[in-house]
Amino acid sequence: MSARPSYEEWVAGLVHDATAAPSLHNAQPWRFRYFQGSRTFHLRAQMERAVTHTDPHGRALHIGCGAALMNLRVAAVHGGWHPQTRLLPDPRDAELLACVQLTALGGTSGLGVLYPAVHRRHTSRYPFEETEIPEAVQTALADAARDEGASLTFPTGWHLDEVLELAREAEARTVTDPGRTRDLAQWTHGGIPFSDTETEGVPLYAFGPRKLGGRAPMRDFAGDRPVAGRTAAEFEHHPHLALLSTEGDRPQDWLRAGQAMERVLLLATLHGLAGSFATQALEWADLRWPLRDPVTGTGQVQMVLRLGYGPPGPATPRRPVLEVLDIEQGTPNS
Repeated sequence: MSARPSYEEWVAGLVHDATAAPSLHNAQPWRFRYFQGSRTFHLRAQMERAVTHTDPHGRALHIGCGAALMNLRVAAVHGGWHPQTRLLPDPRDAELLACVQLTALGGTSGLGVLYPAVHRRHTSRYPFEETEIPEAVQTALADAARDEGASLTFPTGWHLDEVLELAREAEARTVTDPGRTRDLAQWTHGGIPFSDTETEGVPLYAFGPRKLGGRAPMRDFAGDRPVAGRTAAEFEHHPHLALLSTEGDRPQDWLRAGQAMERVLLLATLHGLAGSFATQALEWADLRWPLRDPVTGTGQVQMVLRLGYGPPGPATPRRPVLEVLDIEQGTPNS
């Protein structure tokens, strides 16, 4: 019979689950503070971990932190708690992104069933099969996004062609943009193989193969740098993309988008799907706008997901919990 974890181990376990979330270039721009007196987590942005050139306004930073917030909520419900959540609770403190108080579980919640996917979900930059995603699965994923205040649509026809063309244009720009090239070099360590002690960024083993053909919109983390031993592969010619959108485009919308994105990805993982991100066009203001729904012309696209049946991606490094968690004895502002 295993020993019951200590209070600190229980709190650390919840944060360990939260930080399994994805973030732009795996920068992990979050920090958690737990107040024992009120069973409350504060989620804070670490602005020094912003990917400054690629994400100058912090939109992707908020989305990554929103994804970590979703994982925390899932883990809390799995543990029998109700995570009472407030976004941006203090207008005077822009870095305080969310407040989560754990109360006795009341009513029912579907979040707990997602818990097995928290540590199974990894970004996969490998080719996917040309297999269609069943309509019932697409509907379930769209419902999951809607539950978090976002919409998820699967572009087809000429709209899909437009999204793919915008991604290609953005990728071509990124390769020749000095600021974004510096971001890639910083968060991939210049393509140098990671040591066992690295805790952040995208390691070489997670780059995936170089794209030899196909239409999948893949970001090449190697940029124009040669990587010894890296293989090339044919990617899918009929990629399945999903656009995640919100009505507004403010920090609270970005946090909602991050939660919706992670909820969709966790559910997709349980349905046997792999996923990666095609955010290149979102990183250029003039390319992001045309991604919107061509019929309604409304909504703000916050994320482009590539989904499909294929190999799961490898686990990427995570910062130790002790680096991202503080535990206080009292209550907030006490």
